[in-house]
Amino acid sequence: MSYALLVLVGCFVVLVFFLGFGVLGLGFGYLAWISTMVMSSDNIRGLVLALSSSVFIGSSFIFKKQGLKKAGVTGVRAGSGGHSYLHEPLWWFGMITTILVTPLGALSIIVSAVLAHFVLDEKLHIFGILGCILCVVGSTTIVLHAPKEKDIESVKEVWSLATEPGFIAYSCVIIFLVIFLIIQLAPHYGNTHLVVYIGICSLMGSLTVMSVKALAIAIKLTFKGTNRFIYAQTWLFAAVVVICCLLQLNYLNKALDTFNTAVVSPVYYVMFTTFTIFASMIMFKVIC
Repeated sequence: MSYALLVLVGCFVVLVFFLGFGVLGLGFGYLAWISTMVMSSDNIRGLVLALSSSVFIGSSFIFKKQGLKKAGVTGVRAGSGGHSYLHEPLWWFGMITTILVTPLGALSIIVSAVLAHFVLDEKLHIFGILGCILCVVGSTTIVLHAPKEKDIESVKEVWSLATEPGFIAYSCVIIFLVIFLIIQLAPHYGNTHLVVYIGICSLMGSLTVMSVKALAIAIKLTFKGTNRFIYAQTWLFAAVVVICCLLQLNYLNKALDTFNTAVVSPVYYVMFTTFTIFASMIMFKVIC
């Protein structure tokens, strides 16, 4: 065994050692935090919904990948620009399981990785497993230390935040990067570099989340008796949601059809979460 390999193995052992203690400490800290909470019926329902949503989200990646495989046999593959998966019931079943639950869950990474290993026979190496663990630990740490978000009760308030110079500049940068990725990089490097397709999905996803928040407020207030769909801003947010979701859906299917599902899931989760956090920090000024 060469000296370089010994050093690499030694570094990996040390990393796993410290990671193990870190996870253990985080676990005890989390249990201590839970013990200080009053487990009301709302807390229990929230916990059940969070866990079940992770299972649904993780399994949805598997159903969509199987649908893409079946569609690729009879038509043009999604990775080659085809949309024959729209005629595949299994792909739609995977979409429905995602739509019905919360669009974010750290445990979905583990679920999709495990199911991909057993169902799709897509093997996950030790560094992939380590990456999944780091994703979960990192996201849990962020959630436990997240600042309280500003309460927003109107579409106009979201519009006011979205039209401030900082968020406009962020949106322009995101749109420029997405156009650059789609036109310049995707045709040449999309099938060999996962970050290209996932980058498009994640960048657009950060704008989607902000628009969905405004749309959700409009729907909530409309059901309470105050129609918010009479405002042009509401329809603009709705248009952004539709356009961004269609783009994300197209390139996520390309990524799933081309790359290992157990790799797509954690990379997409990390990039999507990172850009969404950046967008929230800029829009709601939580760093101030």
